[in-house]
Amino acid sequence: MTRADWDPRNLPDLSGRTYLVTGATRGLGFFACEQIAAAGAHVLLTGRSPHKLQTAKEAVKRTNPDASIETLLLDTSNLGSVRAAAATARARGRLDGLLLNAGIVHPPKTRETAGGHELVFATNVLGHFALAGEMLKPLAAARGRMVWVGSMSTSLWNHVPTDPELVEGYSPWRAYVQSKAATTALGLEADRRLRAHSVPVESLIAHPGYSTSGRTRGIRGVNEPSRLSRFVDNLQAPITQSKEQGAWSLVRALVDPTAEGGTMYGPTLVARGLPRPATPSRRSRGADLGADLWQHCETATHVRWPFDRARRAAS
Repeated sequence: MTRADWDPRNLPDLSGRTYLVTGATRGLGFFACEQIAAAGAHVLLTGRSPHKLQTAKEAVKRTNPDASIETLLLDTSNLGSVRAAAATARARGRLDGLLLNAGIVHPPKTRETAGGHELVFATNVLGHFALAGEMLKPLAAARGRMVWVGSMSTSLWNHVPTDPELVEGYSPWRAYVQSKAATTALGLEADRRLRAHSVPVESLIAHPGYSTSGRTRGIRGVNEPSRLSRFVDNLQAPITQSKEQGAWSLVRALVDPTAEGGTMYGPTLVARGLPRPATPSRRSRGADLGADLWQHCETATHVRWPFDRARRAAS
């Protein structure tokens, strides 16, 4: 399959493959799960609420009755939850891909903390760094792939995240955009380190463009926008797309056999369109930034990625 042949509505057969998706009870994570399950993959659908997990699983099953779905409690803002979920996922066996999707899109108005860390950074960045490290051995054994979810908003942001947890100068917008710049930088740094240690795991980044709930089909308990939201989002139709379409870039990064580590995917028209290779923002591409963030995440999470053991697991 060539890059030009990619059709998000006709994915390659994923039978026999297993993927774990964080933040999968709604939004991009849910639709990514729905799409890869329809292609035959076994999906570990994760989220913070048992009720929402069951609702999301049932919604996938309504569309794809034969879908192979398991649910798993996971709150990426809580490192204890990350460790527990990772232990459970490792016990369940093979893992071909890890979609690091969970995140706070609309940050709280005031600074909040989780386990002593700034909430947005903890949810969007630290939890995923820890989870990817905890799942590195099974990913390597399957010669798998991890995908970090960025945002087109990072191209509008000129600030380098030298204060990743915003000890000073907190604002909801800054917290969100800075967290997405960090996930992009970490995804690229992970690719550099995996290559350097000869670990056969690919690290990619994807962004969904401008994807809105109001332009997305209604699903009970998963996507239920108000009439006002539908009206406002449809006014922005020329520059927006649905969450299903936003998930296309994430899914391509996760399952396209021609995709390579260190690549970013996003919509053709940046905000909307078919998924294609994209360019990370200039500031998030710096190796120094990636290394600094990596060290910060290691210190904050007490997780060191087991590169040597992962390499041996793949041999």
